[in-house]
Amino acid sequence: MNFVFFAMFLILLIPIYEAWQDEYIWQKMLAFASIATKTSIMILFISVLRDDWMIGVVGVIILSVGNAALMLLAHVIRRMNEL
Repeated sequence: MNFVFFAMFLILLIPIYEAWQDEYIWQKMLAFASIATKTSIMILFISVLRDDWMIGVVGVIILSVGNAALMLLAHVIRRMNEL
C-alpha cells in the first residue's frame, strides 16, 4: 500500500514540473487543475481505505467545485491579457 501512495505522489509531481517550466498562464492553470484533480482522487482513495465518508465528501467537493473555479479564473486572466 505504501507503493500506491508513493506512485500517486510521483504522478502528482508531473503537473507541478510542467507549471514550473512553462510561462504561459493557460498552461499553468491547467497544470494546477490537474493537481487539484489528482489530490481529490487521492483523498477519495484514502477515504475508501479508512471507510470514512466525511473525508470522501471533502474530496468530492474539491473535485467538483475546485476545478470549475480554477478554470473560471483562467478564463478571466486570459481575457484580461487580450485587452
